Amino acid sequence: MSDPDFFLDITGDVCPITFVKTKLLLERMPAGAIAKVRLKGAEPLSNVPRNVVAHGHEVVSVVPETAGTAPRDPHILTILRK
Repeated sequence: MSDPDFFLDITGDVCPITFVKTKLLLERMPAGAIAKVRLKGAEPLSNVPRNVVAHGHEVVSVVPETAGTAPRDPHILTILRK
């Protein structure tokens, strides 16, 4: 996949602000644009992708930023704006 059109780092935030910031980003994006969202923590890792799908967008991937796979490790969520 090519470079994202948009990037958001929400690693310093907690739920529910993590999805609020992600939703605001998606609202600014045109259909077909790609966003990468950097997140960490069990709640954001579960809630943000689920809410992205619930709002009609596509989660392309959720992958650990580095070799770590624990929720406390940063992950990269790739979203396709529908």
